[in-house]
Amino acid sequence: MIDRELYLKSIQYRIKLLKYIKMAGAGHTGGSLSCVDILNVLYNRILNVTPETFNDPGRDRYIQSKGHSVEALYVVLADHGFFPEEELETFYGYRSIYTGHPTRKVKGIEQNTGGLGHGLAFSVGVALAGRLDHAAYRVFTLLGDGELAEGSNWESLMAAAHYQLDNLCVIVDRNTLQLTGKTEDMCGLEPLAQKLEAFGGELRLVDGHNITALTEMLCKLPFTTGKPSVVIARTIKGKGISFMENNPKWHHGVPNDRQYEQAQQELEARLAEIKS
Repeated sequence: MIDRELYLKSIQYRIKLLKYIKMAGAGHTGGSLSCVDILNVLYNRILNVTPETFNDPGRDRYIQSKGHSVEALYVVLADHGFFPEEELETFYGYRSIYTGHPTRKVKGIEQNTGGLGHGLAFSVGVALAGRLDHAAYRVFTLLGDGELAEGSNWESLMAAAHYQLDNLCVIVDRNTLQLTGKTEDMCGLEPLAQKLEAFGGELRLVDGHNITALTEMLCKLPFTTGKPSVVIARTIKGKGISFMENNPKWHHGVPNDRQYEQAQQELEARLAEIKS
């Protein structure tokens, strides 16, 4: 796909995830909007995995540690045919497998996540297993910046560096907000880049909404032989919806009818702009 097609997909994904959050009356809106461009690039440009190869031991693995932004993952997986999209109409419903955090009951999801700080530890284990098996697969994991307050992330990074896991790529969705406010007010992370490097990662910075930049960067893995690749993706929480951007109330806010209509109008206008 050319970049223009992927930019269109990103808007379409936003339209869909808002639709299912609105239908369910629940969801994590802001974080899904901030990470959907990253997932778009991963699944449409980078990952060696399809519905047909999902059980192949040689497939690439993607683990979404920031599991509360599962809506973005659901719409991307549905777009790739892992399951029929209409099943998402049951999102958050009674006995639905499409819950508010990733579960292995859903085809395409590697691991149950959402307990903050667990995804990276699991990813390190999978990457280490690949190294011991002399396997060619790569492991990608997406962290929320708010979850970096969990010490298990830093233990996992140390282990990844110790075992020289250059088959591991760690992406931090750096939108600077969490449920209760700014990350720097809750538990300061800065200087984040220097900390991640000090724990053994080979670091790169990128605009997490720039399809071209994301593609170019993730096509160059590993950044350095013998070191885990770490990306700080600078993003905007609520990206694409004017009244949601950089507003912590939309961490798991659900738009009312008027807000939903405005959001869809803004996204449709952006679609028309890209197509023109």
